[in-house]
Amino acid sequence: MTSLPRSSPLALTVLALLHYKPLHPYGIQRLIKEWGKEQVVNVGQRASLYRTIERLLEAGLITVRETERDQQYPERTVYEVTEAGREVTRSWLDEMLAVPKAEFPQFPAALSHALMLAPHELLDALERRLTSVSATLEALDAGLAAESASGLPRVASLESEYLRAVTAAEVTWLRAVTDDLREGRLPWSAAELMAFAAQQEGGAAIRKGNA
Repeated sequence: MTSLPRSSPLALTVLALLHYKPLHPYGIQRLIKEWGKEQVVNVGQRASLYRTIERLLEAGLITVRETERDQQYPERTVYEVTEAGREVTRSWLDEMLAVPKAEFPQFPAALSHALMLAPHELLDALERRLTSVSATLEALDAGLAAESASGLPRVASLESEYLRAVTAAEVTWLRAVTDDLREGRLPWSAAELMAFAAQQEGGAAIRKGNA
């Protein structure tokens, strides 16, 4: 076995699904969607799935089970997880569950530069986001209700519960911030920000000169 590939949500999911049964790439992609894992794993680009499979294969975490030949479909390679892959899956799963990882989603990055907009521009953008996130929350609620009614064990829906909690928290925050913007409780101006920046630079220069 070569050096292990870096863990990733997609790599973990491929290994986990191959614990269920041997699969070809199309079968993996289909199961991800059928089981609702596309909420937490990006499989929009099939090329990413194939690259992940190649890395797992090179590392000896999966192996070729067989090649399917059917007149209706192109030749398909079926993969299965190896014993090394089973061990790595449990190791990755434990680490991802227990150890928070510094991640850099785009929304907080954009918020850090929100002062470049005028208050009414930021209000408009956040109101549009609130509409979208509220719709996502409704969909998550509906999905969880359907899963509960079907008798699916709760452990199989924990990722949906987590996403629901995070999404609900964002809706609450967005409502509070948009209310503050609408009522004028969150004001700023370019002139005030420029003056503050100049003041900070001046203070830093003085501290450097006294050092």
